[in-house]
Amino acid sequence: MVLDEPGRPLRAADLPDPEPAPGQLLLRVAACGVCRTDVHIRDGELTTGTRPIVPGHQIVGIVERGGAGTATAPGTRVGVPWLGWTDGTCRFCTSGRENLCLTARFTGLDLPGGFAERTVADERFCFPLPEGYADLSVAPLLCAGLIGHRALRMTGGARRLGLYGFGAAAHVIAQVALHQGREVHAFTRADDAASQAFARELGCAWAGDALAPGPEPLDAAIIFAPAGELVPAALRASDRGAVIVCAGIHMSDIPSFPYADLWEERQIRSVANLTRDDAREFLALAPRVPVRTTVTTYPLERAEDALDAIRAGTIEGAAVLVL
Repeated sequence: MVLDEPGRPLRAADLPDPEPAPGQLLLRVAACGVCRTDVHIRDGELTTGTRPIVPGHQIVGIVERGGAGTATAPGTRVGVPWLGWTDGTCRFCTSGRENLCLTARFTGLDLPGGFAERTVADERFCFPLPEGYADLSVAPLLCAGLIGHRALRMTGGARRLGLYGFGAAAHVIAQVALHQGREVHAFTRADDAASQAFARELGCAWAGDALAPGPEPLDAAIIFAPAGELVPAALRASDRGAVIVCAGIHMSDIPSFPYADLWEERQIRSVANLTRDDAREFLALAPRVPVRTTVTTYPLERAEDALDAIRAGTIEGAAVLVL
């Protein structure tokens, strides 16, 4: 499925099988998660990247063969996340912050993605996947899980945690937070009874309207929904010293708010991408929780339907393309 230009529907296309360059692996795609970032790319809210492009950055693939210099055996199952290449030499890469690499390339934006039967990926950014997870179940861990995990770490030891937007990432990270002994509150649209019920089923202590404070002040909040108005709402719902983590790659403008809502050492910070250490750490943690994903599947040719459902907020858990 190919995106020719932002704002245009994805189209089905027969493309030549890619050839792995030195250091790359040729993968037969088994499944690919569909992410809100794919919606932002398709809709033109992320204007960088290569066009035309095959989107998709939560790739579960089977190695068919490798290019020169690779060591991964054919038949190995690997996962490919959003971060697909870094230079390794810039000031961010050399200080342990490759997620901020100045020339980073991203899967499904600059590099071929997983909305295809076959793709290629840099071996350094392909990760062995934990056993015990089916292809469909493990795909959402490769972005929803990884970015959510990085965002959760930024909340430190916060005991009472608010999750704003209860989609793919929140339903994964709620399970991790509960495993850590935190109290989780889910904030959704006021009329989204289905997401609120889903959050309570997973063990959240409370679920309700995102634009109103919860029953108790939060020690931290993670905002997954791309709605800037949730930032001042989360500040108003938070206790002194709380941190508000914005976990999306795109967000609508944040409206102005009084300084009093930020005062008392509250913080606002963002999450950008992930590192390979994030991937290794979370993929080892997920089976210990254990994280269980809820997925809605779509055949490859219905990728546009999956994007529509994410855009409308009607997916419970995560959307995954089946190949």
